[in-house]
Amino acid sequence: MNAQVWIAILVGLAATIDDLARRRVANWIPIVALAGGLGWQIAQHGWMGSLYALAGAAAGFAVFLVFYLLGGMGGGDIKLMAGFGALLGASRLLEAALWTAGIGGILALAVIGYKTVRRKLSKQQEPAGEAVARESIPYAPAIALGVWLSLVPKG
Repeated sequence: MNAQVWIAILVGLAATIDDLARRRVANWIPIVALAGGLGWQIAQHGWMGSLYALAGAAAGFAVFLVFYLLGGMGGGDIKLMAGFGALLGASRLLEAALWTAGIGGILALAVIGYKTVRRKLSKQQEPAGEAVARESIPYAPAIALGVWLSLVPKG
């Protein structure tokens, strides 16, 4: 495994643990991803790598920005994807974003199913629509898995 994979693993684990424990992604985690991505890209491509990292960070920020603006995703998730964008570069980020979206959808269905079954078994009344809308699903695990899967060698 190369340094890019190790950075992705460590940053993904830190973000996942933080998001599951606190329902937030601390700002230092995307900063580490951004710095690691910048270093990785420069090591691979010379000073042009800094442009690849910046383009990847911008693409990572933009890819889920609309979901943040609609209230469906937190700011930490957007910053985390930007950090991973610097690590992956814009060209590989699209694959990671697709993996992330698929895993996030499966995760959301699993959480909704679990909560529905739990509510039915405990015979609790259906919560008000506003209360359901405020419940959040930690998305850092989906982002980390999506990035990790994009780094699996094809062939």
